[in-house]
Amino acid sequence: MACHRTRFMVSLCVLALTLACFPPADAALRAGAAAVDITPTQFPLNLPGGFRANIAKTAHDPLHASAMVLTNGKKTVALVVVDNLGVDPTAIEAAKVIAAKQTKIPRSNMLICSTHTHSAPTSFTTQGAPAEVAYRKQLIDGMAASIIKAHAALEPASIGAGSHALPEEVFNRRWFLKEGKMPANPFGKMDKVKMNPPRRDDTLLKPAGRTDPDVMVIAVRDAKKKPLALLANYALHYVGGVPRGEVSADYFGEFARLMPSRLRAGDQFVAMMSNGASGDINNIPFTVTRPPRKPYEQINIVARKAADAAWFAHRKIETYHDQHDIVLDMVEREITLHHRKPSEAQVARARQILAIVATNDEAELKKLPRLADAYARRTIQAFERPRTLKVKLQAIRIENIAIVGIPFEVFVEIGLDLKQQSTKGAAWSHIMVIGLANGRHGYLPTPEQHNLGGYETWLGTNIVQKDASVIVTEQLKKMMRELQ
Repeated sequence: MACHRTRFMVSLCVLALTLACFPPADAALRAGAAAVDITPTQFPLNLPGGFRANIAKTAHDPLHASAMVLTNGKKTVALVVVDNLGVDPTAIEAAKVIAAKQTKIPRSNMLICSTHTHSAPTSFTTQGAPAEVAYRKQLIDGMAASIIKAHAALEPASIGAGSHALPEEVFNRRWFLKEGKMPANPFGKMDKVKMNPPRRDDTLLKPAGRTDPDVMVIAVRDAKKKPLALLANYALHYVGGVPRGEVSADYFGEFARLMPSRLRAGDQFVAMMSNGASGDINNIPFTVTRPPRKPYEQINIVARKAADAAWFAHRKIETYHDQHDIVLDMVEREITLHHRKPSEAQVARARQILAIVATNDEAELKKLPRLADAYARRTIQAFERPRTLKVKLQAIRIENIAIVGIPFEVFVEIGLDLKQQSTKGAAWSHIMVIGLANGRHGYLPTPEQHNLGGYETWLGTNIVQKDASVIVTEQLKKMMRELQ
């Protein structure tokens, strides 16, 4: 009899251990968050994002990789926001491999996006400049560590979403100009619209597109209903006003630093601001004269307003989901797009321009359009690219909240189109559109915006087929329907 009791007790222990290791299928929501400092420690570093060299020698404020991990016992997903212009997709995959090994979260259940700050180091250097090679490794390790730490911090939680409009800080940067005011583009052609035109009444006619004013938040609370994490999203490019040679997280980082005080959150609270559909949106009020700003002053102004809007959005959350049957799901799809290819005439002209540049003949150089040499090099690069490009799209469902991730600088029209799915049949209460997710493959204009020309549509700035936005949008809508 004693032997039977011993075997019975051993069986109970095994069962208890099994249940502890494998939570029941209807486990309630658990969440964890973590922010890992990825501020560079070695200099000098190249800061990409312009046509002039910008070498960083110091860091003004910290950069972070901030992660949120959610699980319902059946599915676990990780969302990471990185203070970077646009992280190299191969670096993102390297981080996912490390994090997947430690946490067992499938790589396809990880969304890693960049904020698009123009004052963060490049992530593409794999050999050469020692400081840049070292930073790439620091970035990979930091992204992975943020997921690992957030996963280790999982605790019972609830989640909800809200939004609040902040229209006065977003402006469409593409403009129709008055007759005779349009300069030639780098290819010697005339566009119908210009990005960031001179702010003069004798030049401006009307903007070429819309804006998305909403600051959307996804808020996570712990079991005591105290703020645990907040993921925000705003369709606004970086703000700028950072002195050359300095590293900064721009308004995205300042927003994250302000939110704990807005929500009276504890030390473990993590806030992050993701980049929305802002490929044609910036912070320049073209028809208004703004007083001069000190370095970082406008960044702080926008961050404070965004933090205030996020606070209002947080107050508007009516329902927090924490029930045992909460729906949490994610789908990733890899699609193939065609690279844009220059014509034979464009390649010939590009080579001619580069030959002129090589001679350094001032008289001939003056005849070239602005940025002709830069786009001649980009034309040759486009000619040498492979025929196709594979990109990853992702969609996440958290009960009736949807998140979609797109690896481009997405035009606002695309984001607004996707968000309309939240009003059709009320399947989704909120839809968050995140740009620069899992990579950065240039701008993604709509076909209508392609017809207008302008910087974001130029060959070399936009690198994929002109109807790519249609393909991406339809695929994401299909993925959201599958998640329903």
